[in-house]
Amino acid sequence: MSSNSLVRKLPVTLRPDARRVLIRPFRPSMGPNGQVDVPRVLKIMTRVLALTEAEAQRQWDVINADFAGRHLELNSYFLRRFDDVSPYLPTDAALTEVRRLLIGSYFTHEYSLEAAALFNPSIVRCPDQSDVAEGAVRFVLSLRAVGEGHISSIGFRCGTITEDFEIDLGDAARWVVEPRRIVDESFNCGWFHLKCKELGVDCDYVDRVCSDLPESFNEAALEESVKRACGSSPDATCLAAGERVLLLAKSNFSVAFNPQQRYSERAIFPVSPSQTNGIEDARFVRFTDDEGSEKFYATYTAYDGRVIFPQLLETKDFLDFHFRTLQGAAVQNKGMALFPRRIGGRFAMLSRQDHENIRLMFSTDVERWDTSEVLVRPTQPWEFVQMGNCGSPIEIDEGWLVLTHGVGAMRKYCIGALLLDKDDPSKVIGRMQDPLIRPAPEEREGYVPNVVYTCGGMVHRDHLIVPYATSDWFTSFGVVHVPDLVAAMR
Repeated sequence: MSSNSLVRKLPVTLRPDARRVLIRPFRPSMGPNGQVDVPRVLKIMTRVLALTEAEAQRQWDVINADFAGRHLELNSYFLRRFDDVSPYLPTDAALTEVRRLLIGSYFTHEYSLEAAALFNPSIVRCPDQSDVAEGAVRFVLSLRAVGEGHISSIGFRCGTITEDFEIDLGDAARWVVEPRRIVDESFNCGWFHLKCKELGVDCDYVDRVCSDLPESFNEAALEESVKRACGSSPDATCLAAGERVLLLAKSNFSVAFNPQQRYSERAIFPVSPSQTNGIEDARFVRFTDDEGSEKFYATYTAYDGRVIFPQLLETKDFLDFHFRTLQGAAVQNKGMALFPRRIGGRFAMLSRQDHENIRLMFSTDVERWDTSEVLVRPTQPWEFVQMGNCGSPIEIDEGWLVLTHGVGAMRKYCIGALLLDKDDPSKVIGRMQDPLIRPAPEEREGYVPNVVYTCGGMVHRDHLIVPYATSDWFTSFGVVHVPDLVAAMR
């Protein structure tokens, strides 16, 4: 069986495009911890320095001809990479710009961020609705892009839901650019104490670090204080504590895109230690606070190759993004999804701490979640293995519409739906007995077979737009008439 008869599948797909490449730092490394292989770096530099000026110019001309048409501001990037590696230079002599560009190019590489997959989409109303036709709405689509090494990053597309509920995405930009990382993030000692305690860092050690800092400090000042806290002959325990403190700081930071960059040019690639192996399954939601201000949150999973870290991303404009570490005993597992407004003065979140059930959480602090309770358990055969949310709840007249996923026999993933009471979301007032979307025959093959999955839908004029992943490979779209869906749940 394929999709439920309630769903109209749209003739629009987003498939991974290996031509969309980033330029990334290339760091010759050694060992499992990625230490810089200094002898190898020196060998590369020495070989470039041994070229005559004419030879260096010829080599640069070849590189420029090969890559200038594939990236924006390539020369600026190569010069920045030269500055990054210049401390390893075996000479203090001034170098020509061509020589600096050439050295920078040897410590740079291309990365095709969506070569393997483009999936697990989340859709929200775009903050800019200027010049949109009557009856239509502009949206922002976030996607999990997977490339070499199975590293996940966040990509974006901007499109329009037309008056007759079709999807117009336009063409993706040829360029893909990372944001600028803002390193001067401000921290607070009280906040650090709470976070470090949850990480199991010795409180006396944190006291020593903070005693040498002002109440508000940045990452650079923290690094210096961490060095001083262990003294001139640090033992292994102290060094390990310092590493965990710095990991916390490096996991809370901001990035910024250039306002001139189109949505499809923007990509958030993992940059912090907790994200080493990927930023997975961002669930974006347009959040309206009690006084009417709006911002966008995204819960996502950071993965370092061993441990998953539920995290929070915040933006007002999809240009400046702030990464935050969530805290509390209930911050576990994957699939946390924030409600789009406070309920009874508190933030509310769906989650799955036990690998099986959908749970509900409340908090007065969007970054801290201490308790949860089971909201929905698997009851139908197509969800016997586990259940989870498929994005943030959507407020409709009848209550909170929640897209779910269920896993059944042969690890087949289907998308379902349920309805929660608007004032008391712990009450389930409607639930589909059968899947809303099953993997259709043409959707069963891919990177992970027999899977349909979404990280968030959007309602526009009584129609639910569901972008969904097909076998963890590419992205499709479906439309559902909300009154028909509510009737099916009741």
